[in-house]
Amino acid sequence: MKTTSLTMFAAALLLLAAPVVRAQNFLEGGRVSGNFQLDAQVYRADSAIGAFEVAEKMRMNSFANLLYTNGNFSAGLRAESYLNPILGYDPRYKGNGVPYWFGSWRNEQFEITVGNFYEQFGSGMVLRSYEERNLGYDNALKGAKVRFSPTEGVVLKGLIGTQRYFWEQGPGIVRGLDGEFALNDIFDKEAKYMTRVTLGGSFVSKYQDTEEISAGPDELLVLPANVASWAARFNISRGGFAIDGEYANKMNDPSAMNDYIYKNGESLLLQTSYSTRGLGVIVSAKRTDNMSYKSKRTETGSALDINYLPALTRQHAYALSAMYPYATQPNGEMALQGQVNYKIKRGSKIGGKYGTDIAINYSRITSIQRDPLDGDTVPGGAGTAGYTSPFNVFGDELYFRDFNIEIQRKFTADFKLLVSYVNLKYNIDVIEGHPGDPMVNAHIFIADGTYRLTDKRAVKLEYQHLLTKQDEGDWLQFLIEYTVAPKWYFTVADQYNYGNPDKDRRFHYPAVSAGYTYGSSRLTLTYGKQREGILCVGGVCRNVPASNGLTITLTSSF
Repeated sequence: MKTTSLTMFAAALLLLAAPVVRAQNFLEGGRVSGNFQLDAQVYRADSAIGAFEVAEKMRMNSFANLLYTNGNFSAGLRAESYLNPILGYDPRYKGNGVPYWFGSWRNEQFEITVGNFYEQFGSGMVLRSYEERNLGYDNALKGAKVRFSPTEGVVLKGLIGTQRYFWEQGPGIVRGLDGEFALNDIFDKEAKYMTRVTLGGSFVSKYQDTEEISAGPDELLVLPANVASWAARFNISRGGFAIDGEYANKMNDPSAMNDYIYKNGESLLLQTSYSTRGLGVIVSAKRTDNMSYKSKRTETGSALDINYLPALTRQHAYALSAMYPYATQPNGEMALQGQVNYKIKRGSKIGGKYGTDIAINYSRITSIQRDPLDGDTVPGGAGTAGYTSPFNVFGDELYFRDFNIEIQRKFTADFKLLVSYVNLKYNIDVIEGHPGDPMVNAHIFIADGTYRLTDKRAVKLEYQHLLTKQDEGDWLQFLIEYTVAPKWYFTVADQYNYGNPDKDRRFHYPAVSAGYTYGSSRLTLTYGKQREGILCVGGVCRNVPASNGLTITLTSSF
């Protein structure tokens, strides 16, 4: 595996470097850059919290990126090592290798890339390949990509490839075209118009060999080998106002994700925003129906996703407000989100000497309405067209609701404070797959204050409190952090599940942490307990098991 990858990398490098080599020595004038990260955990069993014995005692994830650039040519690779993958990451990552390499050349109009690459069309609803290391997620494409800009304001893209599937490639081939047209750059060279308009469109197709999958004892499904999708988008802005949207449609795509129904999928995303001095407003809406799009029809989970369906919820940063994150439901959801940011002027009675920042956010996500097909009494299953769904009707089932307000104020030159309140409704049955569990209704209070002792030393105190009568009940968290800029920090924290309905499970989760920074390198050590939960980034999630022990993180770049 490693030999094949490096051989192909070398071949691509020589192929794309040929024009450069003719013009100059290949190494002359080149620049090498890169970065490195290592995460290791040393485990100790604690059966009370569900942290069981780990045979290896220690596990490790690491990677290193190397990038070489020389004029219009660039090439890079990423080496990865999982020995064995840290708990919570997919065990199929186990091993060492070079899963990512590329060579790229460009001039004023063309950019050609061979090897592995990431790409996104529009908002990603028909194609997005990306990496999110915190989730252990990587669906990089391997093949070829061309970017062509024939004139100012026009960008055309074309690509073909297979997706990364841990240390292998997925069975499906992904093909895509995308065009984006900035009308002002094309037709308004003198910039006479204040209104700016950009239009775009995408077409993506996947191919996978047919296979025998049955919908019943005597019924083999006739599966499409090619499944197409397309999308159209726009963006209009004028001054502080902007509105953009994208509609995506996918041909029928029977798969394990949708119980092998023959129904087209669609998704619509609309966003509008307004900003002026001291005020910003964003309103978003999204409808999704049967839009899981993978390059392997039997795959479940998040691997081999061709597209990306963003979650219209706030990404909370504090531990207890992030305890119940939302995971996008690709089979169907209706979502609304609004946020207002306002800054009370400095020097006013309410705003104080330095001003006060207020952020209010609200999001609500429900099911879509599903009606049985003509002649049926319930939505159909495998081998049928499934159901019909009126486009603009919200379903009856609430998946998620989040109302939160955050206030930040700097009281003196040395002291600043953030307070926040969050009210969540969390359908743990749908989002985490806990059938029969009641809706979680949680109230979270947060206070975060930082006091600067000297120019280099500061103390941060953090208090978080979660109140709920469902799931594991009430939680409390304290944290104190001492910083000596720019090199050191020390943290002591504890989470306490004092309100667990089971009195025998009212556990503490203490942890101590220290970090040291030297130049672009940073070493962090954390010792303590971690509760079981889920971690989500942008609606994509992974399970985080309970653990106890030492965590080591080393990052560096050059």
